[in-house]
Amino acid sequence: MRVVLAPDSFKESMSAATAVDAMRRGVLSVMPDAQCLGVPLADGGEGTVDALVAALGGAVVTTTVTGPLGTAVEARYGWVEAERFAVVEVAAAVGIDLVPLGERDIWRAGSRGVGELLLHALDQGARRVVVGLGGTVTNDGGAGMLQALGARLLDGVGADVPPGPAGLEALHSVDASGLDPRLAPLDVLLACDVTNPLLGPSGASAVFGPQKGAAPQDVARLDAALAVLAAHLGRLAGHDVASIPGAGAAGGIGAALLACTHARLRPGIEVV
Repeated sequence: MRVVLAPDSFKESMSAATAVDAMRRGVLSVMPDAQCLGVPLADGGEGTVDALVAALGGAVVTTTVTGPLGTAVEARYGWVEAERFAVVEVAAAVGIDLVPLGERDIWRAGSRGVGELLLHALDQGARRVVVGLGGTVTNDGGAGMLQALGARLLDGVGADVPPGPAGLEALHSVDASGLDPRLAPLDVLLACDVTNPLLGPSGASAVFGPQKGAAPQDVARLDAALAVLAAHLGRLAGHDVASIPGAGAAGGIGAALLACTHARLRPGIEVV
C-alpha cells in the first residue's frame, strides 16, 4: 500500500517535516510494508519556505535581522537563483515562537525584521517574492517593516515613532518618499491562511491579539492604534486596504504590503 503523508505544521508544537516523520512511524508500526511518501505542506505560515524550496529546487539563505523585541535573530528565506525568486516567511523574523509566552509584549513587538528580510532579498536581485503571512508575535500593522523599507512614521513633532502599537498611538504622519524604489516593480504574492480584515471584531487585534499577549482590556486600544495607521496606509495606496480580506494577517503586515507594493493575496495552500 502507498500512503501519502501531507500535513501542515502544528503551531508551537512541531514542523510539518517532524509531523511527516511521526506519521511515517505510526503507519509503519501497523503496516510495515507500506510505501510512505512524505509531502510537508504549508499555508503561508511556518514551513512555507521549506515546502517551496523543496518543490522548486531552491536554496535557503540565512541572515541576521531585528527580532520582534529588538534583539538580533537569525532568519532564513528561500531563494531560487534562476528565477530571481524569493520566498519569505514573516514568522522567520518575528515569529511567535521567537518569544517565550511569559515574555510577550504586544505593545513593544515590531515587524522591522520583515522589512530587513525583504531588503536582503532585493539585494540578491529578487524580481518575484512570495511572502508567507502568519505566525507572528506582532500587531503593529507592518509599521516596523515600513520603516525598514525606508518610510518614516512620524509623531507630531517630526520624530520617528518607536516600535510596536505603542508607537502608533503617537503617529501623526507617514513620509513614504524614502521607500526603496525596487519595491515598485517587484512582483509580490502574499500567501495567507486567514481572511480577517485589519480592524474591528474580526480584525487582527480582536482575533489574534490575545495569543500574542494582549489582555482583554488591550484589544480596543490596539485596534484604535491600528486604525490610526490604516488611515495613512489608505492614503499611501490610494484606496482602503484595511477592509481587504487578509489585511489583518500577520498582525496587519498584510495591510502594509498591500499599501506599499502591488501585492496580490492568495490562499496560502493554493500557493504552496
